[in-house]
Amino acid sequence: MQDQEFNVIEKKVLAGDRISDQEFLDLAQDADLYQLAFLANGVRERLHPEKLVTYVIDRNINYTDICISACKFCAFFKAPEDKDGYLLSHEELGEKIKETQDLGGTQILLQGGLHPDLELEYYEDMLRFMKGTGIHIHGFSPPEIFHFAEISKLPISLVIERLIAAGLDSIPGGGAEILSDRVRESTAPRKCTADQWLEVMEEAHSQGLRTSATMMFGHVETLQERLEHLRRLRDLQDKTSGFTAFIPWPFQPDHTALTEQLTIEKTTGFAYLKMLALSRIYLDNFDNVQASWVTQGPKIAQLSLFFGANDFGSTMIEENVVAAAGVSFRLSEKEIRTLVTDAGFQPHQRLMDYTLVS
Repeated sequence: MQDQEFNVIEKKVLAGDRISDQEFLDLAQDADLYQLAFLANGVRERLHPEKLVTYVIDRNINYTDICISACKFCAFFKAPEDKDGYLLSHEELGEKIKETQDLGGTQILLQGGLHPDLELEYYEDMLRFMKGTGIHIHGFSPPEIFHFAEISKLPISLVIERLIAAGLDSIPGGGAEILSDRVRESTAPRKCTADQWLEVMEEAHSQGLRTSATMMFGHVETLQERLEHLRRLRDLQDKTSGFTAFIPWPFQPDHTALTEQLTIEKTTGFAYLKMLALSRIYLDNFDNVQASWVTQGPKIAQLSLFFGANDFGSTMIEENVVAAAGVSFRLSEKEIRTLVTDAGFQPHQRLMDYTLVS
């Protein structure tokens, strides 16, 4: 990228002004890694001058692996007729929650497959049971909520209202992958569309729920489709201010149907850091961007703190979906704190809404 062209974008970014779609593409195609790091780090320093890096102590609970979506990028799901599929009991959920609380955990990330036989009342009962433990329930991605609405033949607004009444506290940004219908039709044709994913999130925000947003990249999408994804998130955030954070991570190809059909190289650490930085630069209305140590490992995650990330994510006491694709990085709270401190930052535990734990 020519110095003059970069200087124009640099002035906008460091002043907190919004870059255009074309400027995003110019950076993605022509800027080098050092230029992107400089800009993304500048955004992080402007938004978070206090040098804090946050993390949350929680556990991923996948209440079932039975799923009718059969996404081509997923190595975790079981078909409904598969006898090895599972559905956790309340007793099993309770044990997992207690273990989490004993380790200082404040929330559960609750997600599962799109089960064909469970009514909305099942999920309401599950939420009421879990809420009785006092844990924060960060649960049910937009595809799940859209699925509940289809199964129950109820509007999304009423489904969300009933889930909140039963104990749902916030919604994770899973199931977004790439918010482009060409990509979704190619990789997950049975899952909700991009518009439907956004509809669930907008309705959740309107009812007072905070949510996160994600992007799984590095499979069949183009650069323009990554931009479409980011643009649609930025537009909705302009409208609702309901997203707390953005979490990008690369597709993990091992053991997936997608890599049986196509040759897809695993995203490198270089490419991950580049996309992370571009996301931080473009998403000017998102306060927080999260590193993905689960897919990248501790050292690249540590580097992420200089490419725009201000959050180290979760300790992930339990994680099953990425592990099913053959990636099994594990970090304790102590290890996260050490990585953050060694990078020159101050680690601090947070809650889902980024309130700091005293």
